Amino acid sequence: MTITQRKLNLNVGINTTGYLGHAWPYRTGTRHDINDPAYYRRLTELAHKGLFDAVFFSDHPALMTDPEGRPFHTIDPLILCTALAAQVPDIGFVATMSSTYNSPYNLARRTQSTDIVSGGRLIINIVSSFNPNVAANFGSEPLPQRHERYAKASEFLDVAKKLWASWDPAREGDVPEGRFWDATSAHTIDHDGTYFTVKGPLNVPVGPQGHPVIAQAGASEGGIDLAARHGEIIYCNILSRPAGRAFGEKVRDRARAFGRDPASIRIVPGLVAIVGETRAEALRKHELFSGAGSEDGLIARFIRENGIDPAGFDPDAILDAERFIPDPNRLLAVGMGLGLLDLLTHEKLTARQVVRRSEGHHRLVIGTPDEVADQIIDLWADGTVDGYTLQPPRAPDDIEEFVAKVVPILQDRGVYRTRYEESTIRERYGLPFPEGTTRPADRPALSRLA
Repeated sequence: MTITQRKLNLNVGINTTGYLGHAWPYRTGTRHDINDPAYYRRLTELAHKGLFDAVFFSDHPALMTDPEGRPFHTIDPLILCTALAAQVPDIGFVATMSSTYNSPYNLARRTQSTDIVSGGRLIINIVSSFNPNVAANFGSEPLPQRHERYAKASEFLDVAKKLWASWDPAREGDVPEGRFWDATSAHTIDHDGTYFTVKGPLNVPVGPQGHPVIAQAGASEGGIDLAARHGEIIYCNILSRPAGRAFGEKVRDRARAFGRDPASIRIVPGLVAIVGETRAEALRKHELFSGAGSEDGLIARFIRENGIDPAGFDPDAILDAERFIPDPNRLLAVGMGLGLLDLLTHEKLTARQVVRRSEGHHRLVIGTPDEVADQIIDLWADGTVDGYTLQPPRAPDDIEEFVAKVVPILQDRGVYRTRYEESTIRERYGLPFPEGTTRPADRPALSRLA
């Protein structure tokens, strides 16, 4: 393989017991780990050992109370990331935050503060909340319609960007004797929009990377608009090369239409990796961790989840893509349902094949460490993706295995870093510095806690 300067970006999700809801009985640890800050520190240190770009915390501000399931979100991610940044150096942090149930000023203040404290290691994953149970935790008003949530999210980020740039001490002129500061280094934003009226300025100065890197997850039309306007790291479900290319072109074309440089966008979809000493072992682990128990169980789950009549269903017949178009008005995230549709639009596959291509709505790669590395490099090498957000079925076990067995192969092939070099996440992803603020070379140095 030709070694280039371009390197594979990898984040890793570390929510509670791991990504797959049925894999927890096979993990190392206890049920009490999910509320223990020391547990998340151990996972972050493990991710740091594997030289991941960032640890990723999804969030859902509502407790899932299904007695057959498990809580998937507990400690507030921004608070947890701030604490972890003080304990673990180098690695970045992705904190998921709702634009539907936050105020722009409060979010801008808290995230800019964390970015300064961490030395420029924060990514915020802005989501438009879609669960009525979340809405019920923030008042009596019903969940807004999808189009309204995305319109609000876009204005929310417009306001946050203005606030993040509203006080830049590096732009000070000569401070008159007897005065502590040049007050002209701050300015009001005087935003008066459809959803928000905010005066400003923010009482936290511009941070080491201008403002936190913005991640966005969503593949519906509203989600793509939001990604094209504001997203720098796009978290999505890409299951194949043709689907990935089509998605990337759509987002970048939309960005151009909004007057934005598409080179400032990185596609970093989710990835579920299951590693075995042999491919047969990895396939059995998939059946176990998925909760299906066997390949027939995987097919039965596919039939059930997609509302298919099992009578006469042939798992070896080519599937009709149109059968899997998600309802655009459904409450659940539309983008996740689009992954299967996109896969079947570009490839002729059977149910038996599909159940080995996706798990938890994300691309599934199965096999020996070498086979898993091959599959990871495959879509990265030609630029279909810029990297992945690894979603380990079990934590810590599958993170440990990936770090010990797959990372060295990626390094040997010259596609993955062998040490941390860049200090900020923005630099690590090769993203441009935000317009309207001074670059790091012109700013006073800031210390950080770790």
